[in-house]
Amino acid sequence: MIEVRNVTKSFGDLTVLHNISALFEAGKTNLIIGQSGSGKTVLMKSVIGIHQVDEGQILYDGRDIAKMTKKEVAILRREVGMLFQGSALFDSMTVEENVRFPLEMFSDKSKEEWDERVNFCLNRVGLSHAAKLFPSEISGGMQKRAAIARAIVLEPTYLFCDEPNSGLDPKTSLTIDQLIHEITVENNITTIVNTHDMNSVMEIGDKVIFIHKGYKGWEGDKDSIFESGNQDLEDLVFASNLYKKVKKYHNLK
Repeated sequence: MIEVRNVTKSFGDLTVLHNISALFEAGKTNLIIGQSGSGKTVLMKSVIGIHQVDEGQILYDGRDIAKMTKKEVAILRREVGMLFQGSALFDSMTVEENVRFPLEMFSDKSKEEWDERVNFCLNRVGLSHAAKLFPSEISGGMQKRAAIARAIVLEPTYLFCDEPNSGLDPKTSLTIDQLIHEITVENNITTIVNTHDMNSVMEIGDKVIFIHKGYKGWEGDKDSIFESGNQDLEDLVFASNLYKKVKKYHNLK
C-alpha cells in the first residue's frame, strides 16, 4: 500500500499539485488519469521519488520516503518494479538478457536461481519462445511483455507503469492491461498506472484517481464512474461515442 497525504508540489511560482491525498491499495491496479497538463505525471514521479514534494507525505506501507536514509532508499528501490512508456529494453541484449539484468545488478542469488526466475517470468508473459531474440526482432507488444517480465523479475512489492499502452493497437493494449492486472492480483502488488487510455480505465480500473488542474477531482473504481456526478471526469472518460453509448446503456439498466 502507498499512501499520499496532503501533497503539494510547485515548480517556481507554478503550483502543479494542490494538497492531494490518495490511497493506492495492494492487489489492485490503481490508475492515475487526467488530461495533458493536469499534473498526473508529476504526481506519479513524486510518489516514485523523482520529485521531492514541498508539503505532505508519501508512505510506502507506513515508511515515509522523505525521512529514509540513503541505505533505506536503496533497499526500497529493490522493492520497486518499473514499466516505462517506451519499454526501454537494451537493444544490444536479447530478451532473456534484458530480463536477467536487474538480477545481475541487485540480486545475490545464484546463477541457477537467476535462470529459474528469468524462465518463470518469460513463461508468465508468454515469451519463452522469444528468449534468444533481440528487441528489434519482436513486435511492440512483445517488447512490452518483455519489459513487464523485467519489471517483475525481482518480485517487486510496488509496480509503476507509465503509459503502458502507448503506441499499441487496441487488441494488444487489452492483452497488456489484462497481464498487468493478473500479475498484480496474483502477487498482491501495489500497482500504479499512469494512463490516458480510457479503455484501460474501464477494463482494469480497480481504483481510479482523477487529477484535474492539479487537484484530486475524484477517486473511486471503474464502475462508480457512471454515477460520479463529476462533469470533468465524464467529459474525459466518455469523450468517445462508444463510451457515450455505454453510459447511456448503463443509465437505462
